[in-house]
Amino acid sequence: MPTSYKTPGVYLVEKDAFPGSVVEVATAIPAFIGYTEKAEYNGKDLTNKPFRITSFAEYLNIFGGAPTVRFTYGVASAEAPAASEDSENAEESADAKNGEQKAVLQTKPMFRLYDSMRIFFQNGGAACYICSVGGYDKKIEKAPLFNGIAPFVKEQEPTIMLVPDAVSLGDAQECADIQNELLAHCNKMQNRFAILDVFDGYKEPLECINTFREKVTDFLKYGAAYYPWINTSVVASSEVSFTNIEPEAEGGYKTLALDLAKSVVPDVEDLDNVDPETHSKRELELVSFFKSLRDFDAKKDDATALHNTLTVVCPKYAALMNTMSEKLNLMPPSAAMAGIYTRVDNNEGVWKAPANVGVNGVVSPAVNLTNDEQEDLNVPLNGKAVNAIRYFVGDGIKVWGARTLDGNSLDWRYVNVRRTMIMLEESIKQASKAYVFDANTSTTWLTMKNMIGNFLNSVWKRGGLAGTTPEDAYEVHVGLGDTMTPEDILEGILRVTVKVALIRPAEFIELTFQQQQQKS
Repeated sequence: MPTSYKTPGVYLVEKDAFPGSVVEVATAIPAFIGYTEKAEYNGKDLTNKPFRITSFAEYLNIFGGAPTVRFTYGVASAEAPAASEDSENAEESADAKNGEQKAVLQTKPMFRLYDSMRIFFQNGGAACYICSVGGYDKKIEKAPLFNGIAPFVKEQEPTIMLVPDAVSLGDAQECADIQNELLAHCNKMQNRFAILDVFDGYKEPLECINTFREKVTDFLKYGAAYYPWINTSVVASSEVSFTNIEPEAEGGYKTLALDLAKSVVPDVEDLDNVDPETHSKRELELVSFFKSLRDFDAKKDDATALHNTLTVVCPKYAALMNTMSEKLNLMPPSAAMAGIYTRVDNNEGVWKAPANVGVNGVVSPAVNLTNDEQEDLNVPLNGKAVNAIRYFVGDGIKVWGARTLDGNSLDWRYVNVRRTMIMLEESIKQASKAYVFDANTSTTWLTMKNMIGNFLNSVWKRGGLAGTTPEDAYEVHVGLGDTMTPEDILEGILRVTVKVALIRPAEFIELTFQQQQQKS
């Protein structure tokens, strides 16, 4: 109604000149769930509370540093090894021979979130959410990781979900339980996408892919998996030393020191009884270094100086450190892929498939796949496609797949199609909230139609929709007799139908060549 003026004077009336607009939501805000050193901000405990960070420095300040990864070093006979031969954690020394004693190196379950954050930011990561489910003094278990997913129901911003620590659980079924819960969460929220790792993904495809496909079963259009694991350079060699080896219960570093001494000083059976008459001065000096290792006391002695010396004088020790470094650098690829999603989204748009791009900080894939081996990964009968990470001579390491786990669906086969639709749906949904409880009349219908149309036109102009004209790229329908009946209006329902032509990648390019007759 017009304002009733009673006092003479000049009155100002402002009118909006422009219609409402749709603001495009962020598309690459990953949420990481896992174990951290601490979880505290301004004196508040952040355990099981999602917290947004924008840099690795901020992560260090709030969630702490790296876990101290422990290895066990022992000696076992060739007939009865101390660790299972098919275990991820079993490693034999290079000088092991049939019938002889052999050194065994075995890791305990690893906390993977810290290194996952490093490779995430290395591959283009930016803002993300962290939900700490406990400290490094806890055991990696399924229940805490489950509990870390639930708080994200109240967070609207995250668009990608990851649980890097899931592959450190006891077996494939526990890992799959977490992954199924993650997919169920994405299906419930309908505004986010899960990146999954293959349990034991450093093994040959038949050893782990079939198990993964059997156990990951529901809401497949909201997730993608990547294989194999990757050998990275995230953990520097300077971060590994003999202090990562757990001392044996009986004698500290006694066994390790003696084994290393035997590798460089002949005829040594006891470090305390080395005959100076039969050994050179140099050999006696080496024995003293190994004694320092055997009697090392972390509270009093300098580990760095001893480590540097042993690296130079003992090739077996250097090889042992390399083995430990390689194990720490073997990582599941989900965190790197989250960084790649962010990089591709920021550089080209969410509608560009996150494939045929390089992976930073990676030395090699854990398994070198061929075209034949990738066939079943990419186009299996059950549709559960697993995207490959491959090495190409002269081209480096590339992400060579862009399919969701719902590969048999023509609607949701591709990662970029699913994620583009999530972006469009969420953006339009948030903008439409402004019209809740407005009059369900042609004025509101036209306003919303123009608002949505303008937004889709801007996406089309940036290359986000297929079609040479806007009419080919999208349609917006709303109104009585079009999307609504009189009964709908009486019940307070306003229906808008949006049709979009999404971009699908040229996954298979066929070049046809044939000869023609000479014309001149």
